[in-house]
Amino acid sequence: MAEFSDALDDIDVPDPSLMNVVEQDTLKWVFVGGKGGVGKTTTSCCLSIQLAKKREKVLIVSTDPAHNLSDAFCQKFGRDPMLVNGFTNLYVMEIDANADMDKIQGEMSAAAGDDEQSVLQSLMGDLTSSIPGIDEAMSFSELMKQVQTMDYDTIVFDTAPTGHTLRLLSFPTIMEKALGKVMDLKDKFGGMLSSMTGLMGGSAQGPNGENPADMMLGKLEETRTIINKVNTMFQDPTITTFVCVCIPEFLSIFETERLVQELSKFGIDSHNVVINQVLFPEKDAEELAEWFEAESPKLSKEAREICSKMMARKKMQDKYIGQCFDLYGDDFHIVLQPLLDHEVRGVEKLTEFSETLVNPVDLEE
Repeated sequence: MAEFSDALDDIDVPDPSLMNVVEQDTLKWVFVGGKGGVGKTTTSCCLSIQLAKKREKVLIVSTDPAHNLSDAFCQKFGRDPMLVNGFTNLYVMEIDANADMDKIQGEMSAAAGDDEQSVLQSLMGDLTSSIPGIDEAMSFSELMKQVQTMDYDTIVFDTAPTGHTLRLLSFPTIMEKALGKVMDLKDKFGGMLSSMTGLMGGSAQGPNGENPADMMLGKLEETRTIINKVNTMFQDPTITTFVCVCIPEFLSIFETERLVQELSKFGIDSHNVVINQVLFPEKDAEELAEWFEAESPKLSKEAREICSKMMARKKMQDKYIGQCFDLYGDDFHIVLQPLLDHEVRGVEKLTEFSETLVNPVDLEE
């Protein structure tokens, strides 16, 4: 491509494929993220299919509230791991954060007496409204506690759009705020809650002698311990990596740069960028322009207009792909995924398309 073919000649760029991820057998967790609508789910599915060829058991987990894995594989999945049709070692589960939060509240209410349930519900309501993200943090903690006990070689996370993903990285900070908030509530209202419950003839204690604030504090401490342990693993590049997905447009490239910077700030490994929906990745815009100029007199007016718009988009894409190589070409594996004339849905098409992740287009041909 005109915008960066010269650069490819001048520098020794990393292999433009995700084979480095597939062949790194120490990887336990692979996160796939980016702006909404750029093809994260398709990339997650395709990468998982390739990983399944090298691993004994692979799990894909969707943490996006708008689950798409069921649509991608044309198979209904739920919150429990389910084997993908046509595979013997690839599983999928879709997590519902709201359901997880309801489960946590239900468990805490069940552990408390009848008189304490309303107090716990009030505490939870106050906590979730005063600390944005605490419900997601607790749900994520439950998810990680669950997946850590599962016997999978690699777990691929099909994440929510960038904003939600960046909030995931801030969960340790959120938990510190939540614990501080509960301590404040306990100091201010703990005695009053005990007195009020006693006056009403109830016991202000749970089955283990703790009051509602202590029960909440215990749950948050457990959640913080899990999240801090997971956060340490996130920062180990032999265990965790993050694959950024984008399309060759300004807003998507801009958000990818923000994501890469945030990942770096949190110490999370990221050295792969997948660029989806690329028009003729093996061709140069200048070559296509020469073809169009030569063939234009033979084309109808309508065909010329269609080709002209396609050429304009091709030039725009090449410009932003060139910027990607300028930003990441020295250190990142940049994979160009072609725009197809059909949807990539179902095991057969996903398996076929997954080959482009590990057998890349030769940009120097």
